[in-house]
Amino acid sequence: MSPVMPLNSFTIPTLSLFFIAVLHIITSTLPITIAKNETDHLALLAIKSKIIHDPQGVMNSRNESLHFCMWEGVACGRRHHSRVISIDLGSRGLAGSLSPYVGNLSFLRVLSLNNNTLQGGIPPQVGHLFRLQILNLTGNSFEGEIPTNLSHCSNLRYLAVGYNKLVGKLPEELGSLSKLTYLMMPLNYLTGGIPQSIGRLTSLESLLAAYNLFTGNLPDSLGQLKNLKALAFGANQLSGTIHPSIYNLSSLTRLSLPINQLDGALPPSFGLMLPNLQILQLYQNKFTGPVPLSISNCTSLESFDIGENNFAGKLGINFGGIQNIEEIVVFTNNLGSGEPDEMNFIDSMANCRNLKKLQLDHNQFRGLLPNSVGNLSNQLSYLVLGDNFIYGELPSAIGNLVNLEYLVLAINQFTGTIPATIGNLQNLKRAYLYETTFYGEIPESIGNLSSLIELYLGGNRLVGNIPLSLGNCQKMLLLDLSQNNLSGTIPKQLLRISALSISLNLSRNRLFGSLPSEVGNLKNLAELDISENELFGEIPNSLASCTSLEKLYIEGNFFSGSIPQSLSSLRGILNFDLSRNKLSGEIPRFLEQFSLDNLNLSFNDFEGEVPIEGVFANTSAISVVGNNRLCGGIPKLQLPKCNIKEAKKQKSSLVLILVISIACTLVGVTMVLSFFFCWVKKKRNAQPSGMLLRESLMKVSYQMLLNATNMFSSANLIGVGSYGSVYKGILDPNETIVAVKVLNLQRRGASKSFMAECEALRNIKHRNLVKVITSCSSLDFQGNDFKALVYEFMINGSLESWLHPSPKSTNGENDQTQSLLFASKSEIM
Repeated sequence: MSPVMPLNSFTIPTLSLFFIAVLHIITSTLPITIAKNETDHLALLAIKSKIIHDPQGVMNSRNESLHFCMWEGVACGRRHHSRVISIDLGSRGLAGSLSPYVGNLSFLRVLSLNNNTLQGGIPPQVGHLFRLQILNLTGNSFEGEIPTNLSHCSNLRYLAVGYNKLVGKLPEELGSLSKLTYLMMPLNYLTGGIPQSIGRLTSLESLLAAYNLFTGNLPDSLGQLKNLKALAFGANQLSGTIHPSIYNLSSLTRLSLPINQLDGALPPSFGLMLPNLQILQLYQNKFTGPVPLSISNCTSLESFDIGENNFAGKLGINFGGIQNIEEIVVFTNNLGSGEPDEMNFIDSMANCRNLKKLQLDHNQFRGLLPNSVGNLSNQLSYLVLGDNFIYGELPSAIGNLVNLEYLVLAINQFTGTIPATIGNLQNLKRAYLYETTFYGEIPESIGNLSSLIELYLGGNRLVGNIPLSLGNCQKMLLLDLSQNNLSGTIPKQLLRISALSISLNLSRNRLFGSLPSEVGNLKNLAELDISENELFGEIPNSLASCTSLEKLYIEGNFFSGSIPQSLSSLRGILNFDLSRNKLSGEIPRFLEQFSLDNLNLSFNDFEGEVPIEGVFANTSAISVVGNNRLCGGIPKLQLPKCNIKEAKKQKSSLVLILVISIACTLVGVTMVLSFFFCWVKKKRNAQPSGMLLRESLMKVSYQMLLNATNMFSSANLIGVGSYGSVYKGILDPNETIVAVKVLNLQRRGASKSFMAECEALRNIKHRNLVKVITSCSSLDFQGNDFKALVYEFMINGSLESWLHPSPKSTNGENDQTQSLLFASKSEIM
């Protein structure tokens, strides 16, 4: 018996020479059957030795107590017992490399190591496995080139080396793998042109090589692959036109060539030559000309994506026969003819019951959006019509698309109002309706969109108040209502949407009132723009709770007061614009600590010294123009210097003058009071007891005057005038007879009359004038203000009655009454 090929015939630098010698002795001294069994056994052990990480413990079964044919992931043949025919260790999390000893498993038919983290090169010894049918190394980190001697694996049917780090050219030699049906190598770094020899793979059904660096043209030899069903070379650097021979591949179900530099026009008979297409992906190329009408012949089409090319003309495809289509994507082309029936192709989509995505944006479509848009599939979740010239009203039938999640109508020429039926789209997550010239009010039904995440309504002609119902959209991350004619105040309900985190933009409207304190609920908000409105009042302190703010724009309003010190908590803010308001006070020093990219404080009424640290040191990042009372700052701002020392000196001088003035005043008042008390005491000693009563004012209450006048009875009433009534009364305990003038405080000027008369009667003294005894300013028993003056009763009448006697003045009491009632009026005139 001849021994099998010794293992040391391979170059394996990682194994010791001793280990190789031992293997040679063992294999050369055993019978051929035992030696062959041991060869597979030792090859498996060598493969195990290269695995450095085994999170699932797959290699734990590889021990002497269990025959290697029973090891996990290993299978042996039936005809050739104890010979390994399959190793399937896919998705086990293995790390390490693939041992070259794998080439000794000469009966191996399946080697599947996909979805692990194996590194290093693909061992060229794999080319010795002439029985190998499946080689799946997808989803690892293999490096280097694809071994050319893989071409020796003449029985290979499935070759998958995608999602690795392979480089170099695709070997010409692979063209000899005549049994190969599946060649998959996407997401590598393969370069060079696609070899012509690939046309010899006549059994090939799938050729997948997207996301590499292939260059040049698609070889015409591809037209020889009559069994080819899937051709995918997307995201490479291919150029030129599609060779006509490729259109002869009538078995193609998938033609995917996006993200290249392919050009030229598609032949008018495109759909007739490739009738079995299910997936057509030509986006991001340079194709020109019209879209072939014959595509309507591709009745099995599921995905039709020709976006981002230069296709032009009318889109006249009849989609009615393509009932299984799921996505129609033609965005960013020059499609559109300006004909009246421009958008009628939408009518034919009513039969496309599986349609989920319709994307027509960034074209030249003109015309009315037909009502048939409401007949589109109830599975439609993605409708994009933006950046065209579609005009007219938005059909109310749009509300039929109840599963719509993504709606883009922006940058069109729609007119009319937003239909209330939009509230039916309760699964809508993103709505882009900006710059569409909608007018009228925002429908209250928009509050029904409880799944809404982003809503763009900016740049329209919307009027009225912001709907309170928007507060129901509690999942909203972004709201843009800017550049409209919205009025009213900012609803508090809107500021209670705590999910708002991307942006709240209410700028360029006609909103008025204050910024509600509820703004503090927006703790996760990154951008707040309320600029160019008519808001007023002070900046609320609650704004300090919005600690995630990066952009804050409040310019162009009427905010007043100072910048709250509490805003020092907004550490993450980058752009802060407070310009064109009525803010005052000093610029807070905490702004120096912020990492601001832009700070605009211009055209306010700030005063004092401008800080010089942080953003204030960068003139290109700060603006303080239009604040005429600012000084200091860095020299480039060209502000006047702050005279700090002189100001302190003036302040000290003012304080000193004030102290001296107060001291002098106190001394003067003390001297005057001393003189006055001495004079009063002297007068008291010289006056009779009746005069002492008048000089020493009595303290009387409402109760005392009520008792003295017999509860202000009519019997005690001695006169009535425009400012009040006069009663005769007797005050206890001295039983002094007095005249009590009760002011009518409901009369305008009565209170002023009371004060004026008190002042006059206090300062004017004459022996012929009635003198005040006291006054009362209190509350009556009902809690109403009560004011009265108490005079000495003069039974002989007034001075006026004696100087100007009247025939009607026969009663002294009435004379005094007239004198008292008109005294206050004469004093204040």
